[in-house]
Amino acid sequence: MTETLRRPPAIPLVTHDPYTSVWCCGDRLTDDWPRHWTGTKMALYVVARIDGVAWRLLGGPQWLPRKAEQVALEVHATRTTARFRAGPVELELEFVSPLLADDLDLMSRPVTYVTLRARSLDAATRRVELYVDMTGEWCVNLPHERVFWHRHERDGITAMAFRHEHQPILQKAGDHLRIDWGTVFLAGPSGAVRVSQGDIDICRDAFVASGEITDRGLMVPPRKVDYNRDAIIALTTAFECGPAPGGEATVLVGYDDEWAIELFGRKLRAWWRRDGKIDGMGILARAWAERVAVQARARAFDAELASRARALAGDAYADLCALAWRHTIAAHKLCAGPDGAPLLFSKENFSNGCIATVDVTYPSAPLFLAFNPALLRAMIDPYFEYCASPEWPFKFAAHDLGTYPKANGQTYRGFDKNKHQDIIETQMPIEECGNMLILVGALARAQKDPDYARRHWKLLCQWADYLIEAGADPGAQLCTDDFSGVLGHNVNLSGKAACGLGCAAMLAEMIGDGAAAKRYRKAAEDFAAHLLGKARDGDGTRLAFDQPGSWSIKYNLVWDRLLGLGLFPEGEMRRELAFYRSKVQPYGIPLDNRSTLTKPEWMLWAASLAEDKALFSDFVERILRYANETPNRVPLSDLYFTDNGRKIGFQARSVLGGFFIAFLDGWAR
Repeated sequence: MTETLRRPPAIPLVTHDPYTSVWCCGDRLTDDWPRHWTGTKMALYVVARIDGVAWRLLGGPQWLPRKAEQVALEVHATRTTARFRAGPVELELEFVSPLLADDLDLMSRPVTYVTLRARSLDAATRRVELYVDMTGEWCVNLPHERVFWHRHERDGITAMAFRHEHQPILQKAGDHLRIDWGTVFLAGPSGAVRVSQGDIDICRDAFVASGEITDRGLMVPPRKVDYNRDAIIALTTAFECGPAPGGEATVLVGYDDEWAIELFGRKLRAWWRRDGKIDGMGILARAWAERVAVQARARAFDAELASRARALAGDAYADLCALAWRHTIAAHKLCAGPDGAPLLFSKENFSNGCIATVDVTYPSAPLFLAFNPALLRAMIDPYFEYCASPEWPFKFAAHDLGTYPKANGQTYRGFDKNKHQDIIETQMPIEECGNMLILVGALARAQKDPDYARRHWKLLCQWADYLIEAGADPGAQLCTDDFSGVLGHNVNLSGKAACGLGCAAMLAEMIGDGAAAKRYRKAAEDFAAHLLGKARDGDGTRLAFDQPGSWSIKYNLVWDRLLGLGLFPEGEMRRELAFYRSKVQPYGIPLDNRSTLTKPEWMLWAASLAEDKALFSDFVERILRYANETPNRVPLSDLYFTDNGRKIGFQARSVLGGFFIAFLDGWAR
């Protein structure tokens, strides 16, 4: 039986960037409070009052034990839809975050549509009142911090808003952090909604009892978010529904961060704010005015993505891609660079918090290559500037640009260019050189234009030369799977070096540098021959050249086929795939012989070394089974055990963009 997405480990609700990323971590929306991907509560409470009887649809049971029965849940790429039964009415609660990669303005827009639809199950017309509230948890890092609240009315929109007391803009950097500057909004159309701020108990109880909201009991701001008599901002609206066509109401959740990223000491605006002509209320008004068209576009994209994924690898793949889409996009922030060009910054969530990590960009690249290659360029643009500057005095490529949201220079493993003499074993020299060459090679093929490579040819040659020097049989250093520690003679790194050199030769040919093309092609072929001759061990290939009896999956070699490099014979790749079949466990194939740990994006890359739809589909179903059955209720982790489905780290990360590897079949030709 084909696996389907029965129970996502976390349900995406409001997902825009690493700070505004809110999920439900239960089977049903009524099981728990919405939470930031770090696990911190960010309360959003939704209640429907039907003919005077209140039913909880989202949030914990502390204020209203009566909950509607959730009878269905659908997670699409840009939408989450839950269906409920509440007495004589069927309800549908939908969250739409229209993260469309081909529309940068829309992808950057920090507004989620929350829509309640209702249909009477009998012949009677019913009155439905919608209540939504949120707390100041949305705009603080820690719950003891204090907030102000405000009412705004402009351009036909009425909104309530929370702001942190001090507005410490871009002051903190790290992993387990929430935003503590800017403004969070709960909004709707003026005249159709009522808004208020009030004591959290009194306001909720008033709506349950009478359908009214009140500011009674509210104390003078600023107040601590975790104060016993906390403030909330509340919004209500009402409509009638019959058996057909029913009725609906939509409200908006938005966040204006005002300043988004610091790049080499300069503050950058989010892309949607780049011209300085629009602010938080303005973007809410625009989102409302365009709501019908935008939601239609989101639905159309979700259907198109599902159709394409289904054609590639079946229903399970369509479900997996839908689950991964918001994980991937919302782990980034799209900004306007100093010259006005778009820059896309990833955050290495639930790891070390690094910003613009190259070996995070590398696995996420398939989604962007398939749906908007310009976004891949937006990810690596500032990296070239850094590596060409005196701030990076090494001949190999850097690992990152800093710690989110400060892209001021590498911070991985406490890096300090003034204190490190011998940094090889604490960095990823071959890993990142190979990644950058492959990424630029893939970008050139996707855009059918070598100009970008030509502009950065000096650095690209420097990194290719480093691979020739160190990549055939690597010394002791880290690879992207750094959780496994330093490893010498790493066959996967050697394979990455071969593909990186193959890309260097391809790029040299594209820009007309015949001598470089010949040199890099010979090195790539020599590396490939060395790997095939020295790594074979029984039916598989070794983890390390000097470790007989070991094995690992060779996910890096996928670019040989996708880019047509022609370094590794198809017969050898099919032999490798046959070996993988002997190592499969309930939730997939381990990375190597050292443990049952795996990374699901590498599994799908490994299954793509040659065209083998059966193996690819099998791996997809095992990953989806893991998503359905893992005991860890967090946004999908990309590091787990294949025998029991438990994760050991990583969640809500951009690397799930690697699931879209199948979309690149035939794409570069």
